[in-house]
Parts: sequence; C-alpha cells; structure tokens
Amino acid sequence: MVAAGAHRPGPLKQQNKAHKGGKHSGSSQRRAGGRVSVKAQPRRRLRDLSRVDRRHQALQLRRQRKEAVLAEKRSLGSRDGPPHLVVLVPLHSRAAAHDTLRLLQSQDSAVVRVDEGRAGSFALLCPRLKQRWRFVTAQAGDLHTVLDLAKVADSLLFILDPADGWDSAGEHCLSCLFTQGLPSYALAVPGGTDLPPKKQIDARKKLAKAIEKRFPEAKLFPLNTEQESSLLLRHLATQKQRHLAFRDRRAHLLAYAAEFVPGQESDLVGTLKVSGFVRGQTLNVNSLVHIVGHGDFQMSQVDAPPDPLTLNPRVVKGQKRSQDMEVQDDSVNGTDEMEEDVKVLMKADPNKQESLQSEVVPDPMEGEQTWPTEEELQEAEASLKANRRVVKVPKGTSKYQAAWIVDDGEEGNQEDDDDEDDDTDDDMMEEAVSQEGESSEEEEEPAEEECETMTISECLRDDQYDEKVEEDEQMLERYKQERMDEMFPDEVDTPRDVPARVRFQKYRGLKSFRTSPWDPKENLPRDYARIFQFQDFSRTRKHLFRQIEKEETEGASVGWYVTLHVCNVPVSVMESFREGKPLVLFSLLPHEQKMSVLNFLVRRHPSNSEPVRAKEELIFHCGFRRFRASPLFSQHTSADKHKLERFLRLDAALVVTLYAPITFPPASVLLFKQRSNGMHDLIATGSLLSVDPDRIVIKRLVLSGHPFKIFTKMAVVRYMFFNREDVMWFKPVELRTKWGRRGHIKEPLGTHGHMKCHFDGQLKSQDTVLLNLYKRVFPKWTYDPHVPEPVPWVRSESALPVQEVEME
Repeated sequence: MVAAGAHRPGPLKQQNKAHKGGKHSGSSQRRAGGRVSVKAQPRRRLRDLSRVDRRHQALQLRRQRKEAVLAEKRSLGSRDGPPHLVVLVPLHSRAAAHDTLRLLQSQDSAVVRVDEGRAGSFALLCPRLKQRWRFVTAQAGDLHTVLDLAKVADSLLFILDPADGWDSAGEHCLSCLFTQGLPSYALAVPGGTDLPPKKQIDARKKLAKAIEKRFPEAKLFPLNTEQESSLLLRHLATQKQRHLAFRDRRAHLLAYAAEFVPGQESDLVGTLKVSGFVRGQTLNVNSLVHIVGHGDFQMSQVDAPPDPLTLNPRVVKGQKRSQDMEVQDDSVNGTDEMEEDVKVLMKADPNKQESLQSEVVPDPMEGEQTWPTEEELQEAEASLKANRRVVKVPKGTSKYQAAWIVDDGEEGNQEDDDDEDDDTDDDMMEEAVSQEGESSEEEEEPAEEECETMTISECLRDDQYDEKVEEDEQMLERYKQERMDEMFPDEVDTPRDVPARVRFQKYRGLKSFRTSPWDPKENLPRDYARIFQFQDFSRTRKHLFRQIEKEETEGASVGWYVTLHVCNVPVSVMESFREGKPLVLFSLLPHEQKMSVLNFLVRRHPSNSEPVRAKEELIFHCGFRRFRASPLFSQHTSADKHKLERFLRLDAALVVTLYAPITFPPASVLLFKQRSNGMHDLIATGSLLSVDPDRIVIKRLVLSGHPFKIFTKMAVVRYMFFNREDVMWFKPVELRTKWGRRGHIKEPLGTHGHMKCHFDGQLKSQDTVLLNLYKRVFPKWTYDPHVPEPVPWVRSESALPVQEVEME
C-alpha cells in the first residue's frame, strides 16, 4: 500500500550517535561522555500543518486573490472609482479613428460628454451598466502624447487597418510602448465591409497571422456595428488589468480641466489648478508632484469640486434624438459645476512639505581643517608691512587707488608670470588630448563666427544636397571608427610630439583588472559634491515600498475628483494644455527630486544600427520622466570595476551612467537620438539598474609595440615608446601579447624608445606586445530636463548599412 504523503519524523525519534570516521577524539568529546544532546524543536515544525489545514489555507489564499481581482475590476469605472481611461491609438494612416469614436458614442441609454477644446476626447456614462469611460485619442506619429497617455491609461485600444495592420510609424510606436510598459489592450479593426464575404475571411486570417508575433493569443474585434462596439466595451470592462510597477506605487492623474492664475510678481509664473481623478495611490498634499515634460513642483492645497462625470447626470426634459442617446457638452454644465461650492480637503504644512532642493550646495571651505592662529595672523601682517613700497602718486590719491598703480618693472614681472602660466597650461594638456576620435569642428566654430561677409546663394536645393552629403560623410566616418574599435579595442597610438609620461599621466597600471583594488572615494570630481548618496539604497527602497503597502497616508483617496493647486508653474504648461497636449501629473516618493548617479541596463534596439558614441547627447524616457544627457557606456559585469565602452554595442547589454534625479526601480528606460530634422529614433531599451555613485567605470588605453629581435625568452620591442625616459617611467607595468604571453620591461636600449623585455615564452614574429593603462572616468553634468517636441516619425532610408563600410 502506497503512503498518501511523505512521513515526517517527530521530535521523539531515536537519534543514534554518528560514526567518528577516524577523527581524533578531543577533550570536548571526552567531556561529553558519549551523550547525545536533546534534539531541539525547529521553528519550521511549529508552522507545519496537517493536510486538511494546508488545503484549507491554499483555498483561502486563492479565494483572496480572486476577490482582489474582482474588486479591482468592479471599482474601475464604477461610481466610487475613477472612470475607465481608454486611449485610442491608430496604428495606420488609413485606420478610421473617427468611425470608431462614432460607434462608441452610439450606445443605448448612454450619456456622452465631449471634452471642450480637445478633438477625439469624450466621456461615456452608462447608468444601466453602472460603468463610466473616458476616451482619449492619440496619433501614432505624436510620440510624446502616446507615451504620456500610456503612462496613466487603464486600457489601450489599437485601431488597425483591415489590410496591412500597421505601418512603419505604428511599428515604431509599438516598440516604444512595449518597452515603456503596456497596460491592458484590445485590438479593433474597423472597415473592410466593402470586400466580398470570402475575401473578408481571408483578410482576417492574414491579419491575425501578421499580428501573432506582436500580440500572441490576441483577439481581433471587428468594429462596424453598434453591437460589435458593445462587445468591445464589455471586453474592456471585464478583462484583467495589467499593472505597471512605476505607476502603481505613485499617485497620478490625467488632467480633466486646468486653470492658470498668474502670480503677483510676474504673469509668466503662477498657480496652476489641475482637476482630475486620483489613480494609483493616495495623494498627499505635502509631497511633490512631477508634471511630465515640465518638472517638479510643490502643491499648496487640494480641493474637492463636484464630480463632472457622475453616473446620474441631469437630463434635460424634452430633448430627443435618435438611438436614445443623450449628448451633453461640458461648456453647458461645466460652468454650473464650477460655480458650486468647492470644499478644501487639505492645505500644505510648511513643516512637513517636501523641499524642491535637488542639489547640494558645496561649501568651498568645508575641506579646510585648520584656522590661522594669532601668531600666524601677526606674521601675515608683518609680511605685508615688509612688502610695502613707496610710489609716487598724484595728489589726492587714496590708498586703494595707489595699489592699482603699476611701475614699469612690475609690468615686466607680470609678463614673465603670464609666460610661466602659459608654460604650465601647455604641460597640462592631457584632457584636451585624451578625447580620442572627437572632431575638431567644435574648435573651429568660434573662428567661423567672427566677422565674415557672405553672399547667400539662390540655389537652396544645392545647399541642402551638400548638407546631406556632409551628413553621409560624417556617418561613414563614425562607422569606420566603430569598426576600428571592434577590431582593435582601446588601442591608441603613442604620440611623438608629447612625452607618453605626460600624455598618460592620469593613467595607472594594474596587476589584474579583476582583483586589483581601486578606492571608490579616490579623486572624485567637483560634481560629486552636488549629488546625494544613500548609505544603503536597496534598504531605503524596501523601507519606502513597505510603508506604501502597509501604512495608510492621509490625503485624497483613489477615485476622488480633486483640484490640485500647483505652485510656481510657468505659463508654458498651460499653453501646451490649451494646444491639446495631455497634462499628466505623478506624485514623487521621498528623495526623488534629488540628483544622483543613475545606472541603466540597456540593450541596443534591432531597428537601429547607426553608431552611437559615448558622451553623445541622448534623450531618456525613464519611468515618468524624460530628459537629455550625455552618458557613459560600460560593461555589465559582477566585478567591482567595469570597463568603459566607446560605442553602444549591438551584441551585448551595456550599463549607461549619468547624472539624473533619483528614481526608485523598477522603471523602464527608453533611449532616443534626435536627428538633424527633429525626429527621435529609438536606439536602445532597458530598465533602471541602480542609483550608485560608487560604481567604478574604468577607461582602458592599450599601447602597442612590435618585436624587433626575438630570443628564447627575451625580445627587443620598438614603436611602443619613442624616448628613453618613457621606457623607464612605464617599466613597472606588466606587458602582454595578443597570443597570450606575459612579461615585463627589463631595460631601455638607446634613446629612441627601444626596450629589452622578458616574457614567459618565446614570441612569434607576427605577435604584438601590449601595455594596458587604466583611468577612472566620470560622467559630465549635462542633465537637461527640457526635451523638444519630436517631429512625426518617418523611417530613415539614408543610413548606410554596416556591410557597405570598407576599412582602408
């Protein structure tokens, strides 16, 4: 008979002594006297349940999860929850978005409220179904609008073309949405009724096969009749909601209405009153809010105006129209609602309110450890008296004016001092020389900007053509540099006009890149005094998330219709809202307004193959933020040091390092590069890895030499250095070869850089001797929160394929 379950021995089971196995019996074992200690009752035993209890517990947990999902579905779009926000995204230029909107508005016993001033945006109230929706339309070419609305949308409704599905702009839009985080979605196919029935079925099968890669197991909803639109609405209301981590832990809202009140000092800055439904988490007035695309701001108070989208709206008697649908415009009832009394929910407390300080203001005297004593002050005064001189000055000249009068002898001394400073500057040219591969166009620009008379040609087409040819030449040069870096990674030529010990004076040699120590607090740049650093970032993150899950914060609950008074907002925010751009607000967690060093783990997007150098300006979409910066690229390894990469690789995941505001992961990251015509190309996607200023990024330089004379284990190497002093300077650094030999420099030979080297084996004549030098690098402070609006995206055909690049 087979036992039903595994046998679990109890605490009283006999425990025999273990065999010693030839071990020496020590004094501790002799003192024990062969006794077996009492078996301790482990904690796990106390939690063990019987089979019936375990089944009952699993049933309870499963029931709780099911009830939580059902409660979430019922609250979304109900009377107590926020309206179900649906964003319509046409993925093809021929997709009929207007017909879709007309069918969605034609529901029985439904009330439609059209948003004033925003085309394609309306609210749908169904008292019979006890549901309310808000539909917003976003064009696939308007990248920022699509991404901003997808950050707060409950569902996305993709409008497909019945023949092709989506075009290149729709494919680009889908790539960005999948990387940022896709909420619940549905696929609708309007049109296609003009085809014969048999061809309609064939077209539907072809379309289903085409979308299988992007949307596996997705259902296509035809949208040609009112009944089909009702089925689509039912599917949107009952489907399982997909959660986005970066928005579920933060309160957010999409502006339904906004009003700008100019400030007393200036009309360009004032208070912005934003009204909308709270989503995600409870909104606290003392926290900061981030307006997507505009920056971080403080709130002064939160009001509770009447809900404009109630499920029991006022119906005007005697108003009849077809299909029993009531249409009400916000311009009629919106003014009445604004005239009603507005309740003030809460006002900001200055003692508890988060500060807008994003940077540390460094004190230049903070590093000063001593203060001059009385004796030192007396010595300084005595030295000043000793240095006093008698100068003939005009009558009535004060002491301050006399100090500025310069003798002829002093002018000569001053010129000598200037010459010494110039000589010092000439010696310290490492930073200028160390930027390999950078073009000299930036240095030539100031000379070109000087006064110059030009005659503008009338042939504008020729100028545009020449500019395109110049862009192609620059792109070809970048391809060559990228290929050279792949073939000869980190190799540089030793300069002949500058001594190598001066040119590479900031570099050092390492016995082992993996195991050699490197102090993360050594020689930090001045920008590190402006940033914030956590003692333990992961612990702080876990503590904050635990507070969000367990503690109930005071503020506006999810589903409330509130008005936020946002302080010191520029008028440009209101102007963009009047132009039809969405206004999205996110509340910030503690410390998320402060600057630090962020590390993103990204991978090159397959749709883009153009070379991207490190320190190029890129556009970042990180969670709910977007900004511009010039990052560093480094390898993603588990070691404590990470090698710098000069280009964004196609075949490996890299870490991008830059200065940016703190964001708690998880958060998705999109990297864009702006073209010369204003379009934004998606070049890489990934996620936020960490907030860690101590991550060490090491730049490696490889100096190469060639064996001139080869002996058994000795060789004479040339072309690595060009003077005797450089050979002596780099003598302690270990050498290696491309064929795996290791060695070191014995002594220099002559005065032209030849050196005798000893290796662990005989070299081949075709081998190359290498010397590795390392230097820690830091990102530049290039953070810019302003990102220009992109031009509607069009696939670029001018990019050179990699196969066509030939190396000379």
